[in-house]
Amino acid sequence: MSTEPDEGIQLEYGLDDRPPLPRSILLGLQHVAVMIVPATAVAYVVAGDIGLDPADTAYIVQMVLLFSGLATVIQAYTVGPIGARLPIVMGSSFTFVGASIAIGADYGLAAVFGAILVTGFAVEGLIGWQFSRIRPFFPPLVTGLVVVIIGLYLIPIGMDYAAGGAGADDYGALHNIGLAALVLAIAVGLNMFTRGVTRLLSVLVAIGVSYAVAFGSTLAASLGLGFGLELIDFSPVGNAAWIALPSPTRFGFEFEPIAIVTFAFLFLVSAMETVGDMSGVTAAEGRNPTNEEFRGGLFNDGLLSSIGAVFAAFPITSFSQNVGIVNFTGVMSRHVVGIGGVFLAILGLSPTVGAAVATIPSAVFGGAVLLMAGMVAASGVRLVVTHADLDRRNTVIVAVALGLGLGVATTPEALKGLPNAAETFFGQPVIVTALSALLLNTFVPGEESPLFDAVAPDGTADADPASIGPSDD
Repeated sequence: MSTEPDEGIQLEYGLDDRPPLPRSILLGLQHVAVMIVPATAVAYVVAGDIGLDPADTAYIVQMVLLFSGLATVIQAYTVGPIGARLPIVMGSSFTFVGASIAIGADYGLAAVFGAILVTGFAVEGLIGWQFSRIRPFFPPLVTGLVVVIIGLYLIPIGMDYAAGGAGADDYGALHNIGLAALVLAIAVGLNMFTRGVTRLLSVLVAIGVSYAVAFGSTLAASLGLGFGLELIDFSPVGNAAWIALPSPTRFGFEFEPIAIVTFAFLFLVSAMETVGDMSGVTAAEGRNPTNEEFRGGLFNDGLLSSIGAVFAAFPITSFSQNVGIVNFTGVMSRHVVGIGGVFLAILGLSPTVGAAVATIPSAVFGGAVLLMAGMVAASGVRLVVTHADLDRRNTVIVAVALGLGLGVATTPEALKGLPNAAETFFGQPVIVTALSALLLNTFVPGEESPLFDAVAPDGTADADPASIGPSDD
């Protein structure tokens, strides 16, 4: 067990701790259970909107799981300079959904995967390579705000899932809200009122119990017992193959300029999300990530996204809800997350197993996401409050950054008068929050600014410019 600084949370297992293997396996499965539905949902949504047949859809889902697993293992253990040695689960992000649908419909999937291949490592790799130079521009005030907006941005997504999934025929039905509420009640109850393994596995237990309730309801309905609803569809399991190997260049490659520019912008957004997620994880220890951790994490994002494009996987990036699990359970062990990555890779090679896991009802998953999203936002608040003095200057920065970020998140149609590229770019809550916080923090004099001396009340400089900003550890 690890003892952590006062400004972090009380950790059950620290970064390099190895829980007993049976417990590690269950903790790794907990991470998988929370992220598998949204990770695969990206592929399902894009494939459905551009009209792919079931075989191609299943293949893309398989590749998303495979490369999510590989990227997660590399993130936990590293390969050379690739990876951060942090407990960050990787998966396909909703950030890229809109652009993938639009470009896929207009130019075909070959243009989508060609753009990902070109821009993945080119954008995030460059940012990671030069991060030691630009790090002073990302103090805890900025990264903490990015973490907060990531959590807040996930809450509406969690609510959609809790209601049954956007567009579902039974959206908002009582049985969906009930399942989501059951997940919340069990997870919070076990986390707050129990100790030991039941507290550590509180989210997994909550998902398992709620799934059992949904299964019981489905069984009762199928037997014609007069009660129960069919909440789980097992037909995809019977139709899936047991083993399927990757097929490189399945959809080919095309290099359309507008697609490349669009994905370059979105990988910038993805880089900011990853910086925020890494900060959210290390906030559990009461610190910001080191330059080496930032660089390795960004390299991993970009390189695995580019390689995955060869096999028809959508871009791979850090998963914020799993950052919430780390803070909720106090289990920061990267070895636990590494085991979760192995499970994801196995699921990517076995469509049958993946289809079985994907039978988790949206409402069950939604209850977990709501909890995890709140934990992500809370970890960002802790990062800001612990490491930044909320004086007048910094409070204004917080107000403007969050106000603009939540504004575009809740009212995206307000930007419809902008050119398409600008609407795509500024319609991302994470990038609007990050850019506004970054610009204000940089150009408004104060302790956090990398350009100005700290200014004393009498107007005289009281700090050397070189001492301003995070260290280069």
